[in-house]
Amino acid sequence: MLDQAVSEVSKPHRRLPNQRWQIYPQKPEFAQNLAVLTNISPIVSQLLINRGMETPEQIQAFLAPESLVLPSPLEDFPDLAISLELLQNAIASQTKIAICGDYDADGMTSTALLLRSLRTLGAQVDYAIPSRMHEGYGINKRIVEEFHSEGVGLILTVDNGISAFEPVARARELGLAVIITDHHDIPQKLPPANAILNPKLIAESSPYRGVAGVGVAYILAVSLAQQLGETKGLIQPMLALFTLGTIADLAPLTGVNRRWVKRGLQHLPKSNLPGVQALIQVGGVQARGDERAGEKLLSPVPNPQFPVPSPKSLKPEDIGFRLGPRINAIGRIGNPQTVIELLTTDDMGVALERAMQCEQINASRQEMCQQIEQEAIAYVETEFVTSLQKDRVLIVVQPNWHHGVIGIVASRLVERYGVPVFIGTYEDEGHIRGSARSIPEFHVFEALEYCQDLLGKFGGHKAAGGFSLPAENLQVLRSRLIKFANQCLEPQHLKPLLKIDAEINLNHINQQLYQQLNALHPCGMDNPDPVFWTSNVQVVEQKIVGKGHIKLTVAQTIDNQEYKIKAIAWRWGDYFQLPSPVDIAYKLRENYFNGNTSIELELIGVRLPIRLQQFLVSPPIQSSTIFEYNQRQYTCGFYKNGIEAELRIKNSEGKVLAMQPGHTIGLLGTNRQNAKEVDISQPQYDNIIQAALLALSVIS
Repeated sequence: MLDQAVSEVSKPHRRLPNQRWQIYPQKPEFAQNLAVLTNISPIVSQLLINRGMETPEQIQAFLAPESLVLPSPLEDFPDLAISLELLQNAIASQTKIAICGDYDADGMTSTALLLRSLRTLGAQVDYAIPSRMHEGYGINKRIVEEFHSEGVGLILTVDNGISAFEPVARARELGLAVIITDHHDIPQKLPPANAILNPKLIAESSPYRGVAGVGVAYILAVSLAQQLGETKGLIQPMLALFTLGTIADLAPLTGVNRRWVKRGLQHLPKSNLPGVQALIQVGGVQARGDERAGEKLLSPVPNPQFPVPSPKSLKPEDIGFRLGPRINAIGRIGNPQTVIELLTTDDMGVALERAMQCEQINASRQEMCQQIEQEAIAYVETEFVTSLQKDRVLIVVQPNWHHGVIGIVASRLVERYGVPVFIGTYEDEGHIRGSARSIPEFHVFEALEYCQDLLGKFGGHKAAGGFSLPAENLQVLRSRLIKFANQCLEPQHLKPLLKIDAEINLNHINQQLYQQLNALHPCGMDNPDPVFWTSNVQVVEQKIVGKGHIKLTVAQTIDNQEYKIKAIAWRWGDYFQLPSPVDIAYKLRENYFNGNTSIELELIGVRLPIRLQQFLVSPPIQSSTIFEYNQRQYTCGFYKNGIEAELRIKNSEGKVLAMQPGHTIGLLGTNRQNAKEVDISQPQYDNIIQAALLALSVIS
């Protein structure tokens, strides 16, 4: 088998990441034509083609999001008008408004955004967030009845509520009005709220479709301020909170999210919110460049010229890896009130105090995650690793794990094992609470719906979810999830998918290329950072740094000149030492040190190289052989085709896959006349090619 052969070849090195590489087909002529039409570089043009943009109009809308003419949110959200009326009436009559938030970054930034804006607009407003430890996600009857006893007349949910039928029904029984603002998937039965704002209920073509919970809160708050004619001084603070929540919640950076996040990242370094400034200070984040952001956010600003990418702004990774985790850590293992106070205070002293609390709790969260991850891996390796290919899903439940951080551990297990992961811990002897994380071909919310008769509460979307269940149902749940996974997953899906944009050589990596890539920012969900790959590089230095990261230097020789570049592979300690040579996949990052800026690689993929080129120089010692792959027998060998060597792989039915060195297109068929062209970089071909090369003793 291929995996066995690879493990033999890579000794004495430890195993390599278990990945499937999917390299986008390159369209050099098409990319060149688009580049000329849109005045961008061919490499950026190819990256945009990879992201589904194939016309100058699509590219202009993407590169200059301010040029988009947005529809009024009142046109796209059917219940927005009634929501605004309810809020205006409550403000005018001084009816008490209560916000019910959530304890993740999206929910807490949403809560802070509406608290700040409604207070500024003259509302009597307070908030509650359910206890993660004792109540779990979403509004519940206790909170509803507490609001009622405090004289609340209007409940406003943020980032939750779409599945809360009974609590909302109870609120209506008690005479309370309810506005639900949420972005999670729509249940079969909607709660009986006065108004529901959820982008999943609006047209798929709407630019507002991808907003997170904080995006819905932002649209509601800005629309209310505009109707009341009170936007001055309100927009930029709300934009800062929108940007924090949207990136931390991994919302897609397309549509209005791209437009507003781009502005928000430019505005954040000079935000007048003490909490934002305190987070930036404590997180050690630095902004770069200089550009001003606009103020009015729900009306178009025509700008037909493409922007020059030199903003003094943060980047999404500054929030995703530095600011967001400090906010999220509080919701996971602390008191959400800390973050609400951080983001709503106007006192810099209070803000710095709360930011330091976030810092300390995040450090505890990191230690907790590391310990639980190690325990989970040990458990999986003992109990489940041999059955993963058959089960196609991993269900891990252990006592004494903190359910505030198991979602992070689930993501790391998905990365490690390449299967959907459902991870849980016991709340008490009789109940389990858990989190789920997924792979692209598996829909978590549909899987939970498939098991709903076994569960207590559950919710989520395609990529992630949360659930609870009676402990006695665990084995039946395991069987049901395995059945669901086997209905939607094939064996080839069970390796983490690595989508790669293009191949480049190390001598092409420089500041000029990095600046060209700025046109794609902000990158995030649905607009990922560009991923490049380079073949056959030497690992010339490597060492473990920090908590299991590999710091390394790679080199490539081109025209007798050696090019070196530094790289980091986060949390790859298990793969140390890396073999040499290897093919590498990576993102480009700027590194700032002692006033100097350099481009480095963030390694995200590595595999043993396909070194076909050597056969142009000298024929192989063993020119043909028989090998097995996926329990089928093949023959393979190198043959002359004109002046070039050609690798051919033949199956038992006489079908041949033929390819030449340096080419990404091969031929597949029973003869050359009827053969079709195939992209041999795709996993189904690449894997069998690697198996053939191993059999021919080509790869070492």
